[in-house]
Amino acid sequence: MNVIELLAGLPAQHDRTAARAGELRDRIQHLTAALTKTEARLANPVTTRKVIAGLAPASGQPAPPETNTAYQAIVNTFNQHPDQEFRARELHERLGMPTDEASVDITRSRLGHRTRQGFLTQPGRGRYQKRT
Repeated sequence: MNVIELLAGLPAQHDRTAARAGELRDRIQHLTAALTKTEARLANPVTTRKVIAGLAPASGQPAPPETNTAYQAIVNTFNQHPDQEFRARELHERLGMPTDEASVDITRSRLGHRTRQGFLTQPGRGRYQKRT
């Protein structure tokens, strides 16, 4: 094979290689999207496990009445500011409590429980206020 024949075959080789690169890019894009969805699904059970572990009593014992200081501090905040609306994260920040998602989710659950009991109202999505 001479140089002219090699040069003549280069465009076809280039086209095949470019097509293969395009196929690989498409596969990478598809796999990246699938990986993103899968990783998002992995986060859900972890968060759920943390929330349930925080709500469930240890070793199958019935849950003790909520008399801990964090709960009492939240109730005191609503009692001191009956006309003010609070979000769960705002309460944590105001009281210097941990603001990680699992801790705030536990407080949201407790605030929802107090709303169903009639102690609090929910004037807006995610906002809680003392019932007057």
